[in-house]
Amino acid sequence: MSSLQTAFTQSQALVGTEVGVSNWITVDQEMIDTFAKTTHDEQWIHVDPERAAAETPFGGTIAHGFLTLSLASRFAYDCFSLMTGQVMGINYGMNKLRFLMPVRAGSKLRGRFTLVDVKARSATDLLRTNTLTIEIDGEETPALVAEWLGLAVFKD
Repeated sequence: MSSLQTAFTQSQALVGTEVGVSNWITVDQEMIDTFAKTTHDEQWIHVDPERAAAETPFGGTIAHGFLTLSLASRFAYDCFSLMTGQVMGINYGMNKLRFLMPVRAGSKLRGRFTLVDVKARSATDLLRTNTLTIEIDGEETPALVAEWLGLAVFKD
């Protein structure tokens, strides 16, 4: 049996189960400011703590939704390692994505992954679909929920 076939069989057995929970990451104002400069999105709700405290219901600045989403890669590093024979993993995109709760500066986030589906796409690729929930420490509602697709690429 090839390593791809073995990985496929092992992955199929995990469909419907939680396959990883990452470590917590603190989203502080410095991270938000750096992201704002990098993306040229320096809207005041992200970068002006005094104005955000005075003029928003959030009590201060909030992270960009795309900053929160961009942490998905870091959360995946905490949760997944290469399978036997796998040479790389490739982000294949999102099917669904919803931002449910703003992330206040100073919040701690973590990612929770549930394997939804796995398909052999070719002789060298597995397409794995995970539900990603990014949780905010102390909040019942998550920051976001997404259906994330990833290609696991194997040597043939």
